Amino acid sequence: MTAGRLYKQHILIVGGSSGMGLALAGRALEAGARITVVGRNPAKLETTLAQFEHHPNLEVVAADITDEQSVVSMFERLDRLNHIVSTAADMQRAYGPLADLERTALHRVFASKVFGPWLLAKHGAAKLSDAGSITIVSGIAAYRPLPRGSIVAPANAALEGLVKALALELAPIRVNAVSPGWVDTPIWEDVMGDRKDEALQAMAAKLPVGRIGTGDDVAEMLICAMTNGFVTGTVLHCDGGHRLV
Repeated sequence: MTAGRLYKQHILIVGGSSGMGLALAGRALEAGARITVVGRNPAKLETTLAQFEHHPNLEVVAADITDEQSVVSMFERLDRLNHIVSTAADMQRAYGPLADLERTALHRVFASKVFGPWLLAKHGAAKLSDAGSITIVSGIAAYRPLPRGSIVAPANAALEGLVKALALELAPIRVNAVSPGWVDTPIWEDVMGDRKDEALQAMAAKLPVGRIGTGDDVAEMLICAMTNGFVTGTVLHCDGGHRLV
């Protein structure tokens, strides 16, 4: 199995305390990997430890990947890594009519989705082996943007250029992005509020696969990106055919 290649691998997961990152942590622990979950919220990190019953191969680190000194300090505490994965996304007030959006929301989204992964690559590459990888989660908004999504679409689109440039500069370390479609994760509660279930059901009816994605769907694609040694500088799509409709 592909996941078997993660046995005894050390994986750093930023944003691993919820959603897709949490699903990846669970899959990787099952495969025998050692996991370091990074997040800004110490309470969420403690909840993650409890959820996995303080698994001996799981540790948590509180750090803010949008702050360079925090990233530097984090890597100083860590030993060698095999893979770095970033699922981080601060979408607070990131959707809305263009006239109502604030620059602070734009800064938060770009800081978490683009600048943060850039800092992870800048300071984390030296911790990776030549067979290592960096994988960043982008999103369908880059390819099928929504009205009211003028912040989210360009942030996700920027990651395609970032992984191409980093794949060349950091070679033979592999750098890729995984682009999910609509996935049922807690972030939709911030985006849609009370309309979450209605919106997800409507999208499920449009998709060729007939359903919304799950955290496990994306986790499987992230594992593929980490373990396929002949994939670099590209975007792997996990969207249920969303780009076709």
